[in-house]
Amino acid sequence: MSKVLFVCVANSGRSVMAERLFRQAAGGRHKARSAGSAPGPAVHPQVLEALAEVGIDASGHKPRRLDQEATEWADVVVATCDDACPVIPGKRYVSWELPDPKALPLEQVREIRAQIEQLVRQLVEELDREAAAA
Repeated sequence: MSKVLFVCVANSGRSVMAERLFRQAAGGRHKARSAGSAPGPAVHPQVLEALAEVGIDASGHKPRRLDQEATEWADVVVATCDDACPVIPGKRYVSWELPDPKALPLEQVREIRAQIEQLVRQLVEELDREAAAA
């Protein structure tokens, strides 16, 4: 079982979508958390709505600060934003560079969600193959 940490700046948009979509796609075979280098006050409303449309309730998510405990827990760190995301030395690092949904309308957040769903499926398949080969 792999432990994946999804990271962005505010932990209120991209990383939350990635964490929740990953959990759904992994079906308990792998674990996921998310964190941000400068956490915001809450998940963006349009992100909550976009996730609810695919049966995911993230209303209880509290943005969390990226700290040593979170990075030590993770096997894989996935940066969901651009260069504003910190690189975690000594960890397998994946960069997705997704657009920030913060001020975007729901229609565009759905597009980001679809992009994340595809990336998450690929990551889960890769982690499943690695687990099977181990």
